[in-house]
Amino acid sequence: MQQTHSIARILVTFAAIIIILAGIKLAAEIVIPFLLSLFIAIICSPLIKWMTARKIPLGIAIALLFVLFLVVSFFLAGLINSTVKEFTASIPSYKVLLSERMSLLVYYADKWNLPISKELLTNELDPSVIMNFVSRLLLSFSGIVTNVFVLLLVVVFMLLEAPTAKHRLAIVLSSDKSEINTTETQIERALQGVISYLGVKTITSLLTGVGIWVLLECLGIQYAVLWATLSFLLNYVPNIGSILASVPIIVQAFLLNGFSVGFIVAVGVIILNMLIGNVVEPKMMGRRLGLSTLVVFLSLLFWGWILGTVGMLLSVPLTMALKIALESSPSTVRYALLLGDVAEDKLPT
Repeated sequence: MQQTHSIARILVTFAAIIIILAGIKLAAEIVIPFLLSLFIAIICSPLIKWMTARKIPLGIAIALLFVLFLVVSFFLAGLINSTVKEFTASIPSYKVLLSERMSLLVYYADKWNLPISKELLTNELDPSVIMNFVSRLLLSFSGIVTNVFVLLLVVVFMLLEAPTAKHRLAIVLSSDKSEINTTETQIERALQGVISYLGVKTITSLLTGVGIWVLLECLGIQYAVLWATLSFLLNYVPNIGSILASVPIIVQAFLLNGFSVGFIVAVGVIILNMLIGNVVEPKMMGRRLGLSTLVVFLSLLFWGWILGTVGMLLSVPLTMALKIALESSPSTVRYALLLGDVAEDKLPT
């Protein structure tokens, strides 16, 4: 009887999770701006604390951040929109250039007795597919940035409520008064984990974007600012973000600047991404992530399916928050082990 009850409870819980996820997916247009606003507010909270600690009133500190974000966002929206229009208009000319490059490649292949035909290359390589994907991706970012005013208004209200929000949330989540302080500590831990991750990721993304811009400017590659912006944004996507950003850069360099420059760009981009992804970021991040590599990749696919591009960007913070929430209760801590490492003192005895 008890076993039947346990199975029934598991099935009900599973069904509830499915219903909640389906609801989130259907309400993605509402959930995405809310999540973006929430994570922007979380990132901004240390800066707000820093300003208020220096006797700057909370309202003025938030107003300064609001103006700064507004200026940066409208600059990015204008830059992306104008560049994407020019970039999309150039896509047909890339096919002509590709035909010329392939003819040259086939010539050298015949000279060196390599089994490569122009038909094979034409079937396997189509730069318009890659470039159209990049255009759609950038336009999706542009759409988010265009609605930035509403987004930032939500951020402002969140920051105004932030001083008391943690305590009120702890009261809501606690079953009795004795648990309020413990719950508030767990909420603070979750926030610090997300702030730490997003802070490190922002620094490494900025380094990647600046590095790509310098490399492309030095080699005279067109749309250097566009590719640097794309590299900055996609670096937030774990595992595959830097690869997605690198492919169109290398393809364009081969098409417009020739094989020698394209090869230099490919080597430079690969070295830069490996240096930042395998040396700088792990050193800054340490073991603070606490998620296994497989879980990071699966969370990327899962949240990308639920929330699209924004879900991919926020996949790690969302999964980190879920893991910390599971760790906070003795009844669910064992499930946190499926997502990554758990402290020994939290494991059930």
